[in-house]
Amino acid sequence: MPTIRVGTASPATGPTKAATLRDLSDLARRAASHSIDILLLPEAYIGGYPRGTAFGAVIGDRPFEGREEFAKYFDQAVDLGDTVGGGAGAGSKWVKKELGDNDEAVRGDGTREELEKIASDTGVFLVTGLIEKTGGSLYCAVVYVCPKAGVIGKRRKVMPTGTERLCWAQGSPATLKAVSTIIRGQRVNLAAAICWENYMPFVRQALYEQNINLYLAPTADGRDAWLSLMRTIGVEGRCFVVSSNMAVRKDASAGAGSSRVSPTRSRARRNSTFTDEGFEIALPSASPTRHRRRKSVFDDDGNEIVLCCDEENGVDQNGANSKAQNRQHFPKADGWVSRGGSSVVSPYGDVLAGPQWEDDEGIIFADIDLRECIRGRLDLDTAGHYSRNDSFHFSVDGLDLDPLPY
Repeated sequence: MPTIRVGTASPATGPTKAATLRDLSDLARRAASHSIDILLLPEAYIGGYPRGTAFGAVIGDRPFEGREEFAKYFDQAVDLGDTVGGGAGAGSKWVKKELGDNDEAVRGDGTREELEKIASDTGVFLVTGLIEKTGGSLYCAVVYVCPKAGVIGKRRKVMPTGTERLCWAQGSPATLKAVSTIIRGQRVNLAAAICWENYMPFVRQALYEQNINLYLAPTADGRDAWLSLMRTIGVEGRCFVVSSNMAVRKDASAGAGSSRVSPTRSRARRNSTFTDEGFEIALPSASPTRHRRRKSVFDDDGNEIVLCCDEENGVDQNGANSKAQNRQHFPKADGWVSRGGSSVVSPYGDVLAGPQWEDDEGIIFADIDLRECIRGRLDLDTAGHYSRNDSFHFSVDGLDLDPLPY
């Protein structure tokens, strides 16, 4: 059976919505040049992920400056012309453009139409995270944009994590609906779980129940542990998994207010090479390592005693490298606010591409044989013969879980 090519990248949000859409268009053109069929982009890519800000809010106080910062963030969100709909939007009516007057050419701010044009012009099926505004609220959302049919679905994040709840409303589980398309003669059933929704077993199960073979995970989580979760999902769901997270340079997110929310991308030259199969491999940039003299004394037996913590190398008074230990759990190289880590994983948990660390311009991709999902069902099908559905019953309010055909 023919393979399809799935790709992802780790771009940072541009300084404005228009700039981000231009960058997205460029990424789509480059993806097309690599014959990529489906391209996934990060959580909140259009509109920006508000990393590092709390909009000045503390318990009992919301200062004017924080409210103004939120208003600027709201301005950069996209209006897709949908309704609130209890967090679900208008569903198929919005997809089919049946809202509003029949002679209304554009409903919203035109972002939907721009994404549809980019997909149509490049022939690339686009899936991108964005911040959607409607009814005075913001939703962390994902849109599925087919090059032939335009937008065929959209979902809103069910459970914003931690302080994300300060600025994002909760989406309805009804938006967990998977979508289906035909690419190179292959039926692709795809659905997205956004960031830490992937740690919610019921969200994952809701996607498995719909018989997906391509699981998408746009995220803002750049920890090493994230890849372990993606590999688990591949094995658990017997599906291919594509994840995408922004790589954001520290110098691109300096300053206050909206510049932290929508950082400017750095255009530093990237070192890379291409394999015979056309895979782009990003090479690490050479950077001098600075060393500072460690303050210490030696006792009569020749043992070195560290007198104080050196901020540069992170050595504490016990001689342990605390910075290295912290990086094992929260890796963040100097110069990066978010390191990226986008990847492609097989139904058996094998890493096919990535993780794409510290590369905000490259594209990674892999050719996948969707029949592998069927082969994997021989011994594991968490929504079928391995589910014990005679004893366990699963349902989601407002969501039809009838499996899509292969």
